[in-house]
Amino acid sequence: MEAQPIMAATMSDEDLGPTGAILYDLPSPYRPHPCGLLHLPRFIAKIRKHLAGELPKSYQRNFTRGFDGFLCLHLGIDPQDVIGIVRQSTDEVELEERLAGILPADVRAQVWNHKLTHMGISPMGKAKLKEVKKIMGLSHRDDLVNFADMIEVDEGRL
Repeated sequence: MEAQPIMAATMSDEDLGPTGAILYDLPSPYRPHPCGLLHLPRFIAKIRKHLAGELPKSYQRNFTRGFDGFLCLHLGIDPQDVIGIVRQSTDEVELEERLAGILPADVRAQVWNHKLTHMGISPMGKAKLKEVKKIMGLSHRDDLVNFADMIEVDEGRL
């Protein structure tokens, strides 16, 4: 039996799946930023949605927490500083210049990327991943091995 992506045609309550409203236009967590960090383009896109008042409640739960928070923790920066940079920047060039000003010289992309792709691999992570897969009707999907994969399937890319 093939699992169907959980879709929300609109943002109304009657169209919500188990994970809530779904944004299909966010970048994949696997998409790297030019500095090499996975998830950073997604975090920036979520910030833009947040600032425009377009970030659904289902995404607000982990906004600046979850992968966003773990990424900022890895970098030693405050998520609010990234939000401020996105808010103040008038174009992509300015955004990248401001972002470069708060990122460490060595972003240790390889370390972060490994961490992101392995969230859900530890014994405790596997238990939580199994629980989330069950909620989403995806218990049969052995190819979904981490939480980034769950985002991919939820947003229709996997």
